[in-house]
Order: sequence, then C-alpha cells, then structure tokens
Amino acid sequence: MGDWIRVGPTADLLPGEYRVVYDGDTPIAVFNIDGDLYAIEDICTHDGGELTGGVIEGRQIECPRHGARFDIVTGEALTPPAYEPTATFPVKVEDGVVYTRDDRWD
Repeated sequence: MGDWIRVGPTADLLPGEYRVVYDGDTPIAVFNIDGDLYAIEDICTHDGGELTGGVIEGRQIECPRHGARFDIVTGEALTPPAYEPTATFPVKVEDGVVYTRDDRWD
C-alpha cells in the first residue's frame, strides 16, 4: 500500500456526495462536505459493516444497521454501539482529480 488511488474528477464529487474506492482490501469512502474532501475507512467499528448507505447529516454519517454515528472529518465514534473510531486517510487533488490512500503502514 502507499500509492495514491484515483477517486475521480472533482466535478464528479459534488458537495454532499461520496465515492468508495479500494486500496488493496481497504474500502475508503471519500466525502465532499461543503466543498472540503475527507476520507474514512468505510467500516463501522461496531460490526465491520459498511458505513456508506447511511444517513449523512453535516459532517456525520450514521451506520445503516445499528445507528452508530461517526464524524467524517475525524473518524471519531460519536454514539453507541460503536466506541472505536474508524480510520481517516489523506486526500489530495491534482489536475482536477481526487486521490486518496491508506497511509497507516507508511
């Protein structure tokens, strides 16, 4: 791991939208929150399911299965049944294209 993964053109990731890409086996959800881009691991730390598909309000996402809420910016678990944060990842934009990567083992 360590190489940047192409998410797509900035024009395809409008405010309020997200895209999921994979860095190896790691699902990464990249969100556009009011024009700022953030990336978190698309895994609920409560049960290992996907976070995407849940309700997004402001900078929070709610797990669609059991209602745990996570801060999209920091990865912090905000409500039970999740207590551990989900990982956050860097995001960069080059020449109008969004990239992210799993940098935990760099």
